[in-house]
Amino acid sequence: MNHGHTVLGVAALAFFSAAIHAQRPATPTIGFLESGSPAAFVDRLAAFRRGLAENGYVEGKNLVIEYRWAEGHYDRLPAFAAELVKKGVSVIAATGSPNTARAAQAATKTIPIVFANGGDPLKLGLVSSLGKPDGNSTGVSFFSSTLLEKRMELVRQLLPKAKLVAIVVNPNNPVTASDLKHLKSAATSFGLQTLILNVATEAQLEPAFREAARNHPDAIVVHNDAYFSTLTKQFVAAANRTAIPAIYHLRDFVTAGGLISYGTNHPEMYRQAGVYAARMLKGTKPTDLPVLFPTKFEFIVNLKTAKALNIKVPESVLIRADEIIE
Repeated sequence: MNHGHTVLGVAALAFFSAAIHAQRPATPTIGFLESGSPAAFVDRLAAFRRGLAENGYVEGKNLVIEYRWAEGHYDRLPAFAAELVKKGVSVIAATGSPNTARAAQAATKTIPIVFANGGDPLKLGLVSSLGKPDGNSTGVSFFSSTLLEKRMELVRQLLPKAKLVAIVVNPNNPVTASDLKHLKSAATSFGLQTLILNVATEAQLEPAFREAARNHPDAIVVHNDAYFSTLTKQFVAAANRTAIPAIYHLRDFVTAGGLISYGTNHPEMYRQAGVYAARMLKGTKPTDLPVLFPTKFEFIVNLKTAKALNIKVPESVLIRADEIIE
């Protein structure tokens, strides 16, 4: 009789252990590798979660998300990527700067990667084909780098008599060198000279804008760097103190009091990244997911700031604005 109990006990144990093992893969994990900081990415993270939820994955319910925030310190990314690989995450979302995608790709050739950044994925070597990416990566490109010319054009339209434009860049960003080439040639084509200001740390922000003020540029163009989005308020305050019109790449800068932004709707692109991450969790291979590009760009003007800086925004510019903050 006892013997039967033991067999039953062993069978029950085996059943429970099998059930526990079966349950494990039921909670997939996404490694969220981001070059920025949580405070600056609240709306984008919400959009990423929305893309996942639209496809049946809810964090804390049937999904775990492991976060790694570099807070603008790009050198931290390789170690963070390695940690996520070691944890055995199901998918890596490498967002913010192209550096995150590069770090993730260097860390794994097997875990699917969905990237979301402003660089050209072909030029950066993240994929060798946009329609059918090979390897384990695909994602969304905000194509911020191709909008650089547009921002120079805006300087010309906003200030027809402008001669000198200051460009604020982060020398630690691998796309800076090629983007600067674009910016300089765009400036030249609009008859503008350029002054380059380097900002790699928060401590360098004030001195850079003081240097700008000493050189009296007609406008400041702030490069689309993920680290800069962690310093939105500081950038706006510094730019407005110099009373030089500044053009940014993100709406966040304008809602914080900046003058103008022209760029991609980032939350929408993060939502798309969430959709792709969900599809990868369901087994779709990155090779079957073409790289996505924005279809809509946002042009936002803060008229309150324009008045405070004593800048008359031409009607021709206002007509084209998607949003005017008054």
